[in-house]
Amino acid sequence: MALIIRLDRVMADRKISLKELADEVGITNVNLSKLKNGKVTAIRFSTLEALCKVLHCQPGDLIEYEEEIEENS
Repeated sequence: MALIIRLDRVMADRKISLKELADEVGITNVNLSKLKNGKVTAIRFSTLEALCKVLHCQPGDLIEYEEEIEENS
């Protein structure tokens, strides 16, 4: 996938735990863990907005685009 989730980096910078962030954002630890580990295919704007509010960051701090390199077979 060309989108990379950088939630773990922002959480480390802010020194906030998964449980604390999940409680403040209002989502389960399991769903936040899936998001943190890039195991999701979508995120609601309301969740993204809540993450940005709690972490005092911009959406671009959490999600990066990296162009995929196509391999010729």
